[in-house]
Amino acid sequence: MREGNENLVRLTAPAGVKVAALVAREQQGEYLRIAITGGGCNGLSYKMKFTAEPRRGDILVRSAGVPVVVDPKTALYLKGTMLDYSDKMVAGGFKFSNPNAKASCSCGESFSV
Repeated sequence: MREGNENLVRLTAPAGVKVAALVAREQQGEYLRIAITGGGCNGLSYKMKFTAEPRRGDILVRSAGVPVVVDPKTALYLKGTMLDYSDKMVAGGFKFSNPNAKASCSCGESFSV
C-alpha cells in the first residue's frame, strides 16, 4: 500500500462526518473503499464499501478524517474527484464530482470518460 493525497480524491467535511457515522454503525471496517466498475447508465459507476484492511497495491488517502483506499486502476479514473454528502430529502446522499468525466447521469452514480 502506498500513501496518496487529496489530489486523488477529497471528501468534503459533510461527507467525512457521514462516512464516520456509517463506519461506526456498519462495523464492516474503518477504511472506505472507492472503486469504479463497468455499468451504470453512462458506462462506469462508483462503488463504495467499508473494508477492514487495504489490499496489496492500494493507495491510501486520508481526507476529512477518513482513511480512503483506492486500487490503482480506479485511481486512473478518480484523480481530482471530490465526494460530497447532502442530507436533503430530494437529490440528497453522496455525490461524486469527477473532473475526468465527459458525461455523467443525473443520479450522479455513473459517468463516461
